[in-house]
Amino acid sequence: MGSGGVIPETKAQQPAFVPGKLATLAVAVLLIAAAVLLLMEAGLVQAFSGFFVVTWGCWVCAIVFGLRAIGDFRYVGLTKRVRGTRFATLDSYLFTPLCLWLCLAFILAIRIGG
Repeated sequence: MGSGGVIPETKAQQPAFVPGKLATLAVAVLLIAAAVLLLMEAGLVQAFSGFFVVTWGCWVCAIVFGLRAIGDFRYVGLTKRVRGTRFATLDSYLFTPLCLWLCLAFILAIRIGG
């Protein structure tokens, strides 16, 4: 698969943007932080569990993943207009449903943990 399936593409099958190493690392660190927040809010990790910053962070994550699922009205999400690319197919069947699921998971963890 490589990067060909994870970067939005234009109609000409060219990458819509080229992320740098720092941006890629930032996304990876933020995803790990989101996973840890979800585990703490769900009570599976006891450190800082119940701390208001954890709940607040989970709300931020739920909103971010929800907005990602809705999309940018061009390349990603439910509202994408550019279709027929490798990324668009993966986005429709994998990335957008995953973001919807993560949004729901954060909301459920907040409701259960909070």
